[in-house]
Amino acid sequence: MAFKAGFITIIGRPNVGKSTLLNLLTGEKVAIMSRKPQTTRHNIRTVVTRDDFQMVFVDTPGIHKPRNKLGEFMINSAMDTLDDVDIILYMVEATDREIGPIDQSIISMLSKTKTPVILAINKVDLVEKQKLLPLIEMYSKAYDFREIVPISALEPETAEILFDVLKKYLPEGEKFYPDDMLTDQTARVMVQELIREKMLELLDDEVPHGVGVEVVRFKENEDRNIVGIDANIYCEKESHKAIIIGKGGSMLKKIGTRAREDIERLLDMKVVLKLWVKVKEDWRNNDYVLNELGYKSKS
Repeated sequence: MAFKAGFITIIGRPNVGKSTLLNLLTGEKVAIMSRKPQTTRHNIRTVVTRDDFQMVFVDTPGIHKPRNKLGEFMINSAMDTLDDVDIILYMVEATDREIGPIDQSIISMLSKTKTPVILAINKVDLVEKQKLLPLIEMYSKAYDFREIVPISALEPETAEILFDVLKKYLPEGEKFYPDDMLTDQTARVMVQELIREKMLELLDDEVPHGVGVEVVRFKENEDRNIVGIDANIYCEKESHKAIIIGKGGSMLKKIGTRAREDIERLLDMKVVLKLWVKVKEDWRNNDYVLNELGYKSKS
């Protein structure tokens, strides 16, 4: 049997379960997750290698109407992948009753690409089976998908179901990455994202979307199996800074403790984590700050 290898981008509107699915497919936590929309800000590449295939998945930010330059960066990051991959895995929710404006826009974008598109209807565990048929029919009329696959990103068997479907559309070829490579994200970026994930978990809706995280020091001591990490948390308002720090520093301590535990699991090292909170007004529209935080456009 010929070996197959290729790139698969995962697209969809915010909060349809893209990062949850990516973590399921790779068997590791490589993308941060939250019930809040627009959790993913970067394109994240992760690699799944088996005896007969290598799939490089690209998890993209949720497609939404941008309100600032950060939002524009996120949308461009998602759409830039469509013509550069071998397969597009487009995710929607089983609880949908109509094709909303964002999904209509996505389907319109898909009509301009020649890349094969697989539709994954996620969260089927939340609906009765008979209610799926009208949804499948509705999307079948909207676009000529290569296949439509009902899934639950929470169920382990979903991974093998999708691998079997995707493998059919992968080109034959050699591996792009070594067998033991899991992601192209640097340790610094993954640390930044884990810190941001904890803020998404612990803070009110308004605050986390206005924060950015920059690791300013990352110093490993292999002899002692310890790494020292200093990170700045940027927010847009003094009132947000007070919320992030909390009374007597309680919230910042809670964020730091939860992040440190996940970072130690990620790096398999003891971590000394120090966090500082700084105000940068309207940083999501500041090209310099966006560039410093790693939100760099191709142009």
